Amino acid sequence: MGTHATTPGPDGTSGHPGSRLLGDDTCDRLSTQLRQAVAGFVDRPRNAVEEADLVLHEITERLNDALTERRRTLARNWKAPASGDPGKGDAAPATDTEQLRLALRDYRELAERLLGV
Repeated sequence: MGTHATTPGPDGTSGHPGSRLLGDDTCDRLSTQLRQAVAGFVDRPRNAVEEADLVLHEITERLNDALTERRRTLARNWKAPASGDPGKGDAAPATDTEQLRLALRDYRELAERLLGV
């Protein structure tokens, strides 16, 4: 069977295909920073826009890092050598096909999530 990463990544997420791309702490912190930037616009418009730019920059960097790590995890799962020995009649081809099916499902799920952003 296919396996999914269950150890937290550098961003605090589980690495499971259905999990959030960024951890709750990261999302909360960046949301707070953005709200503060918006709230400060009346008194310091330029500083507010600069802060919003920095927040968006950090979000895109962290998302890129999280997506790169997710792709590595997905690739490790389906590129791992199959267990069993086909020469001895073991069930490696079926297991291999199941791992590939799960990998394709995970790739499709992640791609569809990204396309829905």
